[in-house]
Amino acid sequence: MAKMDKSIQKTLIIVTGIILLAIIGIIAYSSFSSANTVTGNGDVTIKVIPDEVSVYFNVESKGATSQEASSKTSDIVNNLTTALLQKGFNQSQIQTVNFNIYPDYNYNNGQQTQNGYIATHSIKIEMSTSDSSKIGSVIDAGVSAGAGISYINFELSPSKENDYKTQALTSATQDAKTKAQAIASGLGKGLGRLVSVADTSFNYSPWPIYRSADGGISPAVAGAEAKSATQSITPSEQDVSASVTAVYKLA
Repeated sequence: MAKMDKSIQKTLIIVTGIILLAIIGIIAYSSFSSANTVTGNGDVTIKVIPDEVSVYFNVESKGATSQEASSKTSDIVNNLTTALLQKGFNQSQIQTVNFNIYPDYNYNNGQQTQNGYIATHSIKIEMSTSDSSKIGSVIDAGVSAGAGISYINFELSPSKENDYKTQALTSATQDAKTKAQAIASGLGKGLGRLVSVADTSFNYSPWPIYRSADGGISPAVAGAEAKSATQSITPSEQDVSASVTAVYKLA
């Protein structure tokens, strides 16, 4: 038993030594590795022209039941859709952004009572910037149907956004490599293999033309304001930016 215990002790000592050596090796390698890398942060901003105009409507209806509220909202949306189709728009240009039904509660002296239901339906109407002269007729169709206008944006179509994203990230990656090369050269080193690369950001946001004011403004007044705000407006150059971080070995 004593011999067995001694054998176990020797085994434990050997295993512990191996583990310690492994830990020391990992620490040494990490220190050596990090000390022999260079990081380049690439940033680029490109100028783009929006190729779409989007008009956003919000339809809200109340009803004693969820079905009644939903039915009222659907009637308005169907009337708006029919009017737009008659004006030459395609069904694909009329998109549902959000639909929701929820209880309508009243609060009085800390007491909650339900007062039916509210149904909301947000709709987006897309068109090319070359068709921006149709914004007024879209607003009229929405107001006539009973929809409230929310906002109007200049935007990038999905295909254009992907094109500009590729362009911006490619340029940012090249910028990261150029900066890493310059740093390595300043240290009297060369640029070795790529260790890692990360897309740290791609920034694009729609550019607003009109936003409806808060405070229960009527659809007719909001429509008139929107038409006034969008007259003779053409898209201008906007910024799209991207950032990339690349890590290289020093050679």
